[in-house]
Amino acid sequence: MPESRFASIVRPLNFIAVASLILPCVMTARAEVHLPALFADHMVVQRNMPVHVWGSASPEEPVTVTFRGETKQSIADELGRWSVYLRPGEQGGPFQLQVTGTNKTVLEDVLAGDVWIASGQSNMEFPMAEGSNRGVNHEKEEIAAANYPRIRLLHVATGSSDYPLDNIALVRGWSACTPESVAEFSAVGYFFARDVQQDQDTPIGVIDVTWGGTPAEAWTSLNALSADASLMPVFARRATQMDELPTLLLAAKKQQADYDSAKAAGKPVEAPPWRPDPASWKPAGIYNAMIAPIAPFPIKGVIWYQGESNSYPDAVAVYARLFGTLIEDWRSHWGQGDFPFIYVQIANWKRGGLWPEIREAQRQTLGLKNTAMAVSIDIGDSDDVHPKNKQDVGLRLALAARALAYGERIEYSGPLFREVTGDGASLRIRFDHSQSGLTAKNGALRGFSVAAADEKYVPAEAKIEGDTVVVSADSIRAPVYVRYGWAGDPDCNLWNGAGLPASPFQAEAFHLTQP
Repeated sequence: MPESRFASIVRPLNFIAVASLILPCVMTARAEVHLPALFADHMVVQRNMPVHVWGSASPEEPVTVTFRGETKQSIADELGRWSVYLRPGEQGGPFQLQVTGTNKTVLEDVLAGDVWIASGQSNMEFPMAEGSNRGVNHEKEEIAAANYPRIRLLHVATGSSDYPLDNIALVRGWSACTPESVAEFSAVGYFFARDVQQDQDTPIGVIDVTWGGTPAEAWTSLNALSADASLMPVFARRATQMDELPTLLLAAKKQQADYDSAKAAGKPVEAPPWRPDPASWKPAGIYNAMIAPIAPFPIKGVIWYQGESNSYPDAVAVYARLFGTLIEDWRSHWGQGDFPFIYVQIANWKRGGLWPEIREAQRQTLGLKNTAMAVSIDIGDSDDVHPKNKQDVGLRLALAARALAYGERIEYSGPLFREVTGDGASLRIRFDHSQSGLTAKNGALRGFSVAAADEKYVPAEAKIEGDTVVVSADSIRAPVYVRYGWAGDPDCNLWNGAGLPASPFQAEAFHLTQP
């Protein structure tokens, strides 16, 4: 029987022996000019930004790059690395990109448009195609209609590394969006691209960089994690996980053997529980293998859907700090300033015990410049952590992109808590993104609770007064705290006039008068 993936991950490596095998191959590979996997036929380069092209060659080999009538030359350094920047250009194409050294590589059907990274864990990874825990609503019709030649898709394979890599592995290279190419692609990524492309009428490239069941620290560089002492619990959690791994491996082996025996005997049996690949939880591991190799590639922005794998008691407390660190870390490595970073607040799910805390951390992260959040509290599945309505998720992300990235004057968010003031027995809450009005969808306003100084929450009566909400509870004479939508699968129904739901929140009131 082949060795398990877990066992192969934890086996110690003889680094010197491995290096002695790899280095001759590297030197041989660099006898000709090579491009990273990012560069291929049908790719999209970012419009209105310098076009960065890089790769490997023999040391001191001259390399010439020609694109859109411009030619630039570079000389490979002593390690065989070369890089050129070509002038920015407007949207358009198809173009040809030619790279010449001792050999010649010609890339055809290159478009200039907007490149977006679609990243995160399983709800961003969730593909269009049908199957177990897969497939969007109306998937057959959606896939059949996915013919968009000016949307280009690139699907990066999962991977983890102890150090930053210079290339990515691929599930599928650049391809025009067709029913065939979209079937295993990120559904959220596709729906986002479809809505933005139709609105902006420009080529859109989407890079699917996802891995289900992964925590935010795996997507963040070691430099960023280690620079903040408040993130040290990340490394403590990793140490605990590694200490427990031998026992988990034995348990997994036994569960698999019991399952195989029962299945062979024709007995009804549930499949063994899912366990994350230990490599996928390594701090910075995914960043090194899947993000670092593409960070030199200019982009328009990032869409992100993650947080479920940080909803554990020892992880929730630092998630706001961690998520903000991830965003600033990526921006630092891309070197493009505060590019749009638009993310999904995790959806409703009845087993989401600490999900309210994660949602609150995501809401707080909006304090970072040029960020936006797509609220999905109304479009989840109470019984499934992977809701199939990815169309509305993509649409809400696209609304935010139209506002942040493209400057459209549109309402792109549901009501977001701004402040709460208290006066006697009631609290008055004010919201951002309420200019279109506040409304209760499907009946009386629900989802609010209040507490006195003891923080023992009780359900509250709530009513809309203009662009505010007033809450109170008969049993609390002087409320101090308020919550909205504070449950894994809450019954809450505050919306704005643009048809977008309010984000859950918790807050402490500022009292105008003393009780």
